[in-house]
Amino acid sequence: MRRVAKLSAACIATAALALSATACGSTSSENDKGSSSSGDGKGVKIGLAFDVGGRGDRSFNDSAARGADKAKDEFGGSVKELTAKTTDTEADREQRLSDLADAGYSPIIGVGYAYAQSMGKVAKKYPKTSFGIVDSVVDAPNVDSITFTEEQGSYLAGVAAALKTKKTHVGFIGGVDVPLIKKFEAGFVQGAKDTNPKIKVETQYLSHGSDTSGFASPDKGKEAAQGMLDNGADVIYSAAGSSGNGAIEAVNGKKGAWAIGVDSDQYNIPGLAKYKSSILTSVIKNVDLGVYDLIKSVHGGKPQTGNSVYSLAKDGVSLSTSGGFIGDIQAKLDAAKKKIVDGSIKVKTTP
Repeated sequence: MRRVAKLSAACIATAALALSATACGSTSSENDKGSSSSGDGKGVKIGLAFDVGGRGDRSFNDSAARGADKAKDEFGGSVKELTAKTTDTEADREQRLSDLADAGYSPIIGVGYAYAQSMGKVAKKYPKTSFGIVDSVVDAPNVDSITFTEEQGSYLAGVAAALKTKKTHVGFIGGVDVPLIKKFEAGFVQGAKDTNPKIKVETQYLSHGSDTSGFASPDKGKEAAQGMLDNGADVIYSAAGSSGNGAIEAVNGKKGAWAIGVDSDQYNIPGLAKYKSSILTSVIKNVDLGVYDLIKSVHGGKPQTGNSVYSLAKDGVSLSTSGGFIGDIQAKLDAAKKKIVDGSIKVKTTP
């Protein structure tokens, strides 16, 4: 095996996904993408254990799904998907990963930091299975930890917000008050205040600790965004999974206000098309590349392990330009990116 600490080339091959991993009783939903074969019998069987919201969240989980879909589309085969619920316990997550391993899936990818503890246990029980985890580090010889410099992309979002606000008042909505989402907040606040020290940055979290409902409650996102708009904010950045969709809806209802999307290029998400005129930009987190690279390495017989870091310098995170709304400030954003990449700007990971 080889250890990887940087973005690898984006190219995978996967095939032949045979059937069946069972879901975790009432705590999971499952979506079998089919079971066609590439015909050579050497394909990779891919298991995806989604975080709450699953495929269709138009954000984080969908980004991971794109990586697996690319494999399926290019090389045949299929993908087995299991999705967490907000009521999950550690036992539920451990069982979900074990079910996939028992069914012969490899790699098995836990989409979200919530799988860290359970993956650490399951990976030891299945040493010949390759695992991957997004947004956390699991120290095991058969696990690839796929992590991102979210704070760097969020810094650029803060710069954009400070340059676009007409009220010197912006907002940040976090799905769950955990260290990962604090990285988004920290970068955004720093970028905004470095650009305009007088700016007001309002922050709010939708849930805390083990309560992950903040990632899957569009109604809560909408309510939080509406409160910020009522308080005078005119640019709102949400790092909240599908809850951010509600925030975008609220912003769209306010003339002159802007939303900043997250994880996927939300301007181009079909389900958000009616709101795209209000989506200033999105902090893209290329989870699909991390998933893609891991599957490629497994197919090649040399599974990635260690901590694969996807940074701003390697385009692991970036700002979308869809819609052309940040074209007038692109030069300033490029200058800020250059300073982050060359180390002139050190972006904080905690607020």
